[in-house]
Amino acid sequence: MVIFGVDLGNARTGLAVCDPGEVLASPVTQLECKGKSLSSIAELIAERAKKHGVAEIVVGYPKKMDGTSGASAVKCKDFAAKLEQICGLPVVLRDERLTTVMAHSALSAADVHGKKRKAVTDAAAAVIILQEYLDFRRNR
Repeated sequence: MVIFGVDLGNARTGLAVCDPGEVLASPVTQLECKGKSLSSIAELIAERAKKHGVAEIVVGYPKKMDGTSGASAVKCKDFAAKLEQICGLPVVLRDERLTTVMAHSALSAADVHGKKRKAVTDAAAAVIILQEYLDFRRNR
């Protein structure tokens, strides 16, 4: 089954997709989100999901380090509900603590810096969110 990974951000939202065998997550794109409503972002993602033949969507859920939910987590939960309603696909929330830090580390190791890094960080975080979800599904 093809699954989308989403890293919702205030400025950009990263998207990733997996192969039908659910083995490997790959980046798709980053969407510019400044000034856009959650509904319009969800509509953009729903269009992309349809093009890729997606059957399920995983949205990063930014819990605080102590495991509690803050304002960002509430925003993501609301977004996930809108996305599910708009695209008609199941949407799963997945803990995304430290995924951006992991994305920065991976990009540093690949010698990606400056504007190039900014252009791919959220998509890289979406890849990490999706890959962790795929690994979880495979190992449960």
